[in-house]
Amino acid sequence: MGTNSEDQGLRTAVITGATSGLGLVVARELAGAGVRVVIGARNTRKADAVIAELPGAGHTAYTLDLADLDSVREFAAAVRGSNARIDLLVNNAGIMAVPRTLSAQGYELQFAVNHLGHFALTAGLLDLIAGRIVTVTSVLHRKGRLDLEDPAAERGYSANAAYNRSKLANAIFALELHRRLAAAGSQVRSIAAHPGYAVTNLQASVPPGLYRFLLTKLGNPLIAVPASKGAVPLLFAATSPDARSGELIGPGGPGEMRGAPSSLRFAPAAADPAAGQRLWQVSEEMTGVRFTAS
Repeated sequence: MGTNSEDQGLRTAVITGATSGLGLVVARELAGAGVRVVIGARNTRKADAVIAELPGAGHTAYTLDLADLDSVREFAAAVRGSNARIDLLVNNAGIMAVPRTLSAQGYELQFAVNHLGHFALTAGLLDLIAGRIVTVTSVLHRKGRLDLEDPAAERGYSANAAYNRSKLANAIFALELHRRLAAAGSQVRSIAAHPGYAVTNLQASVPPGLYRFLLTKLGNPLIAVPASKGAVPLLFAATSPDARSGELIGPGGPGEMRGAPSSLRFAPAAADPAAGQRLWQVSEEMTGVRFTAS
């Protein structure tokens, strides 16, 4: 996919959710280009198996449960203990349209895993990051509504709406992080990326029912691209000199479902600076972390 680690000064990459799907493709491509990969995953057996098959040497894996902020802190500490510099952080792991469940800290699970865990992880590693932070969102961020008044989803729960909200939060976070890094004079790039409509194990987290049927039996055969193609926008965001901080990179084809990596417009709700400030404040309160951009 044209990844050239030497041209980009890319030596070490931390990737969440790299045991399958998009994250696995990204890990393989980067490792094949000579990048040392650090994987965070709940299933250490799978992570170790992936590490064993990656080209190159020096790859490592540590346990990471994004639904538990204590695990996020432990993972960040483990990464810090063995790395003086990180060139790339890919906030990729996620869950989709699951029944209402609470995280270890009592937050709605999709928001906790997809956004809060990555928010806390980025804060925990930020001072080591010298290159880029790529946060994976979705075309469905365009349908999301940012409701921060009900973090446990006690006033009614829609699995799809909660997923869309979490992906909107990913987009808002990536753009607000860009603003804060730029204001601090940092050269670190914060880029959002989405794969379009790709077939991944993410869909396996969707409970059996009509929505899963529509995804797997109709949408996948007719519209979806394989993970190898879905990962191309992520890799572009992670490695291309043409990917600028504050951009959203995704497929440029109809409906952003497939196509070559392109710079796309954020949904208006994601581009709103007031939403960025509000999400940031609430995320710091929920996670107990504070960012220091420099």
